[in-house]
Parts: sequence; structure tokens; C-alpha cells
Amino acid sequence: MAEQADVAVAEQAPIDGIAGVDAAALQPVERAYIRALAIRNAMWLLPIAAVASFVDAVILRANDLPWGGLMVASLLLAAIGIFTLPSRAWHKIGYVFGDDALRVAHGLWFRRDTIVPFVRVQHIDVGQGPAERMCGVAYLVLHTAGTHNSIVTLPGLRPERAAEMRDAIRTMIRSDFG
Repeated sequence: MAEQADVAVAEQAPIDGIAGVDAAALQPVERAYIRALAIRNAMWLLPIAAVASFVDAVILRANDLPWGGLMVASLLLAAIGIFTLPSRAWHKIGYVFGDDALRVAHGLWFRRDTIVPFVRVQHIDVGQGPAERMCGVAYLVLHTAGTHNSIVTLPGLRPERAAEMRDAIRTMIRSDFG
């Protein structure tokens, strides 16, 4: 229940001028995104842990310096980054796909809550990295006018859902300018 409270925000009136986007509960992304985050973390944490373990076991030990601590610390940090943080990060991601805007909230330590009106969207991407492909999820990227926060990414969507959202936004953009 507390986990849902992290994703949900207190109910308020609809956000002024943006139809269909309110402060009600955010939709969570796919659970498979947890595994994608774990794989992505493993892809960079395990090589770092291997190098730290090598330095600890070979170089420190060969020079009669205290050894073992660096190896244990690096493996412990890798385990936390692979087995604990992805689940916690997943609980902090949510979105609302409104009639004329997309709201994306995410962030484990630094929370970011972004609302992108579709009239500001200039370019839309759907992508998958290696970890996302392995887990069957994709991400939607909205490029907007401006420089600050001009790229908004919504990760952890089913590829079909990301394509549906992209096509719906594209249709809304064309109807605004067509």
C-alpha cells in the first residue's frame, strides 16, 4: 500500500488547460522494466567490481597491503545496484497519458514530474536498448521546443503501447497543424 502511495499523488483538480491530465494516481510502467534496469546496471557494475577485485586481490596483496576490503565493498555495491535499486526505481516511475499532454514522474533520489503538452512536441521516438529488447520493453522519447528539459523519456512501456502512444501523439500534432 505504501508503495502505491509513492507512485500516486494526492487527488486534485485537473491541471489548468490540459485536458485529461490530473494529479490522480499515475499509471505504473511494465514490471519487466525492473529486469531491464537490473541488466543495465549489471552491464556497468560487474566490470567495475571485477577491476576492483583484481586490484584488491593482485596488486594490494602483492605489495603486502591490507586487501579484501575493496573486493567486498565493490561486490556489495554491485549486488545492491543489481538486486535492490531496480525495484525501488520502478516504484518511483509513473505516467498519465492525457487528451493533450503526457505527464511523466520519476526519480529515486531526485524526483522529477514533467508535463509535456502535445502542441510543444516536435519529434517522437520509440526505442529499445539491448536490456530493453531482452525484457520486452521499450521507451518513448518526446522532443520539444527549447533547451531546458527539451527531451522527456518514458521508459518501461510495452513496445506496442509505446507505438500506440507515438501514433496518437503524431495524430494530435497533425490535427493541430493540418
